[in-house]
Amino acid sequence: MELTLLYRGPLASCDHDCPYCPFAKRRDPPAVLRADRAALERFTGWVAERPGDRLSVLFTPWGEGLVRSWYRRAMVELSRLPQVRRVAIQTNLSCRTEWLAEADPETLALWCTYHPGETPYERFLGSCRELAARGIRFSVGVVGLPGHLEPARRLRADLPEEVYLWVNAAEGTGYTDAEAAEWTALDPLFPYSRDPHRSAGLPCRTGQSVLSVDGDGTVRRCHFVREELGNLYDGSYRRALRPRACPLAVCDCHIGYVHLESLPLYDVFAGGVLERIPAGGRPVGPVELTLLPPGGGGGRPGRMTPPV
Repeated sequence: MELTLLYRGPLASCDHDCPYCPFAKRRDPPAVLRADRAALERFTGWVAERPGDRLSVLFTPWGEGLVRSWYRRAMVELSRLPQVRRVAIQTNLSCRTEWLAEADPETLALWCTYHPGETPYERFLGSCRELAARGIRFSVGVVGLPGHLEPARRLRADLPEEVYLWVNAAEGTGYTDAEAAEWTALDPLFPYSRDPHRSAGLPCRTGQSVLSVDGDGTVRRCHFVREELGNLYDGSYRRALRPRACPLAVCDCHIGYVHLESLPLYDVFAGGVLERIPAGGRPVGPVELTLLPPGGGGGRPGRMTPPV
């Protein structure tokens, strides 16, 4: 079986205090941290016991995972399993990078977000350079708020040439064409993030080859559709796997709309869907927004809610 699993356990604490994030500076009590650790270890154990499958894993914690030893350990262990094609995590990159020496750089990847004002610029840039020196695949991005434009331009100039800098359209922000052009100059793929995608009735890979898994093992098609498909650990999810159309009016998050078959993003990010790295590395120059015909469908470019 070949599956992509988006895992999100109970962890909801973060060491940043971003004003646009509901989990800023939230502290999980010890009981929640213990539960999160046990849930993650159960999940990694399940992956390890499936040598005949081909699995890709993206950790999408509400909080910051890599400041917790069990997430770093899980990333290393999964990267070493032959059945794991890719393991990636969304992170603010506030942790140290020495632990990556134990991981397989051919399998592990990082989706990094820079939050101006929450971490010293030189520290964040230094961590990015350490990732590059270690041969770790990674992308870097910012939320497209007005106050982030100049820090993003500085980051683009200082990052290694081959590193992709993505921009998330800020939730609730209506961009003028002139404003959108400024962000597109940094991220040629920003047009896909500018507005929500119409998705109702359009085919999506979630629910068939892409699944969302929570700490209890409950399986849903994605993080944004609450209908349960079964449980990972008793195998009941298997009978629910089939092609599905999206039941929601719109999809406004990259980790959702990237899987829509009406968009060409599996081609755009071929080989780097989970870590948000385009095929061939950093795109240069404007990218024409492409919508595929039904089934296939159509829609507008999508906006992604800020990752942690």
